[in-house]
This record gives sequence, structure tokens and C-alpha cells, in this order.
Amino acid sequence: MDNILEKEIIDFIETEYWKSNLHSDSDIFETVRISGDDCYELIEKFSKKYDVDISNFLWYFHHEEEGSWNSIGGVFYKSPDKLVKRIPITPKMLAKFAETKKWEINYPYHQLPEKRKDILFNKIVLIITVILAIIGFIINVL
Repeated sequence: MDNILEKEIIDFIETEYWKSNLHSDSDIFETVRISGDDCYELIEKFSKKYDVDISNFLWYFHHEEEGSWNSIGGVFYKSPDKLVKRIPITPKMLAKFAETKKWEINYPYHQLPEKRKDILFNKIVLIITVILAIIGFIINVL
């Protein structure tokens, strides 16, 4: 693998975020300490910079969902990233993808639920909260 390209990718990542002592085999998201939308944005920027087709990138294998720590529904139902085994992304992998111009990870067989119960639960809680607030407002006005 081209060590120059790996170094360039490490510099790119550390310019986008911060110096983090990344190495060729470092787990990028773990080492840089980013999660959620920041991870996806990094992959998108990488894709544009190196013209890599990321159409088969499955985020939930690589990082947690944005705001998963504060999801009420997440207490009762797992988000996609909690249903699969995590696969680290390294600068060495990104260098390979930059050379081939394709996101080349053969993800293991998995089946996600058709509907996100955690999100549905959150919506129901929000609706109930709004209804109770409206009822409380009406009672106070009368």
C-alpha cells in the first residue's frame, strides 16, 4: 500500500478535525474521538476529495448514531449501530479505497428491523408531551 497516500489521508483527517496521533492501522473514529454525524461528514469529505464511491457505506457498522446517548426510545429499543458488530475504519483502508475509487467492505449478513422502534417510541413520547402541555395550558387559561 502506498504509505504516502496513507500519510496524506492522515493529514487530511487531522486537518478536518485535530491532531490525534493517527497511524496506518488506527481506528479513525476511536482515535480522533468523533461520533455520529461527524463520522459521516468525514466519510463524505473523504469521498469527494478522493473521488470514492461510498454508495455501499453502512454507517451503523462503523460508528454510533448521533444523539443515541439521549434517546428515550434507545433505552427500550436498540439503534442499528447496536445491532451489529463494529468494524473499525483505518487510514490504510481509506488509502485502498482511494486507489480503487470504491468503498470495498464486504459487510457480514445482517437484517435490520423494517421500522425503527426507538424512533417511533420517541415520536409517541413527544406527541404525548405536546398533548399534555396543551391540556395543561388550556386548564390554566380556564
